[in-house]
Amino acid sequence: MTIKFDALDSALLAELADDPRVPILELAQRLGVARNTVQARMKRLESSGAVRGYPPDVDLQAIGFAVHAFLGVELDQNRIDPIIETLRGFPHVLEVHATTGRADLLVRIAARSQQDLLEIIQRVHAIDGVNHTETMLALATPIGYRSLPLVDHLTHRSTDM
Repeated sequence: MTIKFDALDSALLAELADDPRVPILELAQRLGVARNTVQARMKRLESSGAVRGYPPDVDLQAIGFAVHAFLGVELDQNRIDPIIETLRGFPHVLEVHATTGRADLLVRIAARSQQDLLEIIQRVHAIDGVNHTETMLALATPIGYRSLPLVDHLTHRSTDM
């Protein structure tokens, strides 16, 4: 479901990104709108599925997972669903994207060490239907996952890009 965003929605999301635990009354004061307006906007964003939740942003390196990699996985096309379900059971798998190109899946992995990563890759290779993988190590993440710049662009009709 696609919903329309406006500048207030963008500002609300920016405030929540900075401080997800901020009370609604304080949000309303920061944004210069009524508390009921903030509540209604939050309810609309959540019920539409545009906002999926407010989980903590965990620094995986800070808790011992310093090795990050992307695994391109080539597989038997008729096995894609069971392979995805198997990957869902691997706690080190952070994301899986179905892709075009040589790899059928792009799998993001966090590991404690290179040895740990090797063992995870070996487990992926052992999945029935996985034909080949290509591993790309992430040396740094200069821009992490983000969505607010796009939301801001949408709501402010920026002429950039």
